[in-house]
Amino acid sequence: MSIKTKTTLIAVALSSLFATSAIAQLHNMPQLSSQESTATTNQQTESAKANALFEAIFMENVMASPVNQTYLGIKQDYGKWNDLSEAAADANLARSKQQLTRLNRLDATKLDEQASLSFELLKASLEHSISDDKWRYHTYPINQMNGVHSMVASLLINQHQITDESDAKAYISRLNAIPTLLSQLQTSLEIRAEKYIIAPKFVFSYVISDSKNIITGAPFANTGKDSALWADANRKINKLDISDDNKQALLAEVKQALLTKVKPAYEQLINYTKSLEALADTQDGVWKLPDGEAFYNNALARTTTTDMTADTIHELGLNEVKRIHDEMRVIMKKVHFDGNLAAFFVFMRDDQQFYYPDTHEGKTAYLTQAKSLIDTMESRLDEVFTIKPKAALVVRKVEAFREKSAGKAFYDQPAPDGSRPGTYYANLYKMEAMPKYQMEALAYHEGIPGHHMQIAIAQELQGIPKFRKFGSYTAYTEGWGLYSEYFPKEMGLYADPYSDFGRLSMELWRACRLVVDTGIHAKKWTREQAIAYYVDNTPNAQSDAIKMVERHIVMPSQATAYKVGMINILQLREHAKKELGTKFDLREFHTSILKNGPLPLDILAEQVNKWIKRVQSQ
Repeated sequence: MSIKTKTTLIAVALSSLFATSAIAQLHNMPQLSSQESTATTNQQTESAKANALFEAIFMENVMASPVNQTYLGIKQDYGKWNDLSEAAADANLARSKQQLTRLNRLDATKLDEQASLSFELLKASLEHSISDDKWRYHTYPINQMNGVHSMVASLLINQHQITDESDAKAYISRLNAIPTLLSQLQTSLEIRAEKYIIAPKFVFSYVISDSKNIITGAPFANTGKDSALWADANRKINKLDISDDNKQALLAEVKQALLTKVKPAYEQLINYTKSLEALADTQDGVWKLPDGEAFYNNALARTTTTDMTADTIHELGLNEVKRIHDEMRVIMKKVHFDGNLAAFFVFMRDDQQFYYPDTHEGKTAYLTQAKSLIDTMESRLDEVFTIKPKAALVVRKVEAFREKSAGKAFYDQPAPDGSRPGTYYANLYKMEAMPKYQMEALAYHEGIPGHHMQIAIAQELQGIPKFRKFGSYTAYTEGWGLYSEYFPKEMGLYADPYSDFGRLSMELWRACRLVVDTGIHAKKWTREQAIAYYVDNTPNAQSDAIKMVERHIVMPSQATAYKVGMINILQLREHAKKELGTKFDLREFHTSILKNGPLPLDILAEQVNKWIKRVQSQ
């Protein structure tokens, strides 16, 4: 039975149970006055109307994005890509304005608690979307982290499922549509170049390398190795329950599309990228962009969902770095290391006992151990959670075509219908960047109890609109991920002091991010200054530092969310403990954090305080 079917049956059964219970209790309920009855009916009516509108708006946005449809398991536009044209961007803006107008027609005073929260969140989201259109061009559509050029192969390989011939035809249709997509991408880059918005010079070698990787191997060249897309198409199509002749016919179409559409399109993008590289400079912060300071301040507000200034965030980072260094010195003494903290960092960074070999066997061992850590944590979830996700979690290494430029680790959400599990990706391109002592914290962050718990649970929540289930606030999402690295220590995990050092080293990394992100984008630090700060203050490999700094540069403000979010959650937990005393239950606190889906930090605080009052009144 699929997860979707099982969930539906459970929902029907519970609905029946609740209905029977309600009838049984009806005779014992106090009679409502006419005025109270009318108010309740009005609230139900307006809330039902609001929820219908929330769903309509969500689906309007999803159906305007074939890529988002694929992530959600919807196959209506399965053979298409998103429209990257200026006309499409204008249409998106017009749609947001029209949606906000429809939303404002609701009577917010007549909404029930959940509908009122949804109204508040959606209104703010639409208002931000409209006001942020002024920064439409303040992005780098091609970069080493998440550019359109790498999204194409990633989506086809990881999200585009082929379960029948029509899915295969849609795959081929997407291959044939790549020239139009990349042409639109080039136009958007040309517009930005005219406005002097060009990524720093270092970005382009990554983009060129990743693009070349996609068109390297068979059938693009007579080599012994298949290209990533050709291997993917062969694997998926050959699994279909159709005749061999039909399989060969489909693969012939794939090959034709790869050679006549995909290869020329990527060659054109590579040539244009080289021309942009010649125009690029080595200035890294967004302060160099038109109205760059205002853009960065706005980005910080959106990312952290707070009013913290760049200076405040910078100082917070410096203080947290100092605190964590002191805690690391305690561990250094516990393992009887003879030397100062800087020497201990060198030892942890360079000693080979802390690394798997950079071989196939070493990488396999890493993935096996990561899965074991997640399995152990999963077996103890009942100690700290009252809700758990139904979706499965798998552990994989980042694919070869993007491992050179991709981040250290990341998580891909499961398909809502259960057809695709959640995935924790570990980047094993260089094993020197993946020490054993960080494995535990990394597995908790990306897998369980981190992103998989939070994102999969949100998708599976009942009674809230889809825009909340599938939405995201970076400070909430990444704050939870970092908090999830921390609280397993309170469960007795991180028994090995070196693993506990690894936990602290990852928290230290996030504290350094506060310093470096604001340093680059508000204080005009150079790429080299930023790299040196990481190398001098953390035990991580220099390759780690380079990747992180390059991420800061192309994703301004994003990396500040982790520590800001974690600190906020810990502050809410301490507040709840103080207010509730012996009534405090960690499992229920975690439920209060997760049960509403992603929230801005100020709204999260409101929800936790409501939970506190409910517990106090019991």
